[in-house]
Amino acid sequence: MSSDDTTGPASLSLAARIEAILYLKGRPLDLAELARLASLDPAVALSAEQVELALITLMADYAHRDTALEIRQEGRQYSLQLRESLSGLVQNLLPVELSTATLRTLATIALKKRILQSDLVELRGSGAYDHIKELLAQNFIERRRQSDGRSYWISLSEKFHRTFALRGVAELPSGRTPPLASP
Repeated sequence: MSSDDTTGPASLSLAARIEAILYLKGRPLDLAELARLASLDPAVALSAEQVELALITLMADYAHRDTALEIRQEGRQYSLQLRESLSGLVQNLLPVELSTATLRTLATIALKKRILQSDLVELRGSGAYDHIKELLAQNFIERRRQSDGRSYWISLSEKFHRTFALRGVAELPSGRTPPLASP
């Protein structure tokens, strides 16, 4: 990444980095883990207070916007969740029986197009192994052994494309990118 690149993690606020981490992990995280993951420099640790202040800012932002998502605190852990009031809508719209966490894992695979299973587990946590099994069982993904390593390449299957009917960037009007295509 060049020093004049303004699209990298360094250009994002701490609250935005935490939001991305909560989205990608798809599970509740405590302040210490959020601080470790959000730090741009492993040699410079973020404090729990810095993370907590960014979370409060993020929670207030979600509370004042008309959005389907919210930051939920469960004990000493935080997660990015769909508002509880939308659970009925979700059940009506989802064409398949997949948990929210499994759908997030599938969305991560869709964003990457092709990803090593080891990298996916690093992004999504150890629960990704169960998500991968479920997605393989429902034929939404394909898995091929890496030729020069021990991991597997994971990619989307034809069934995924038929079921979710996502349009490619080239097919969108005005060259807009789809909402899930943001890194």
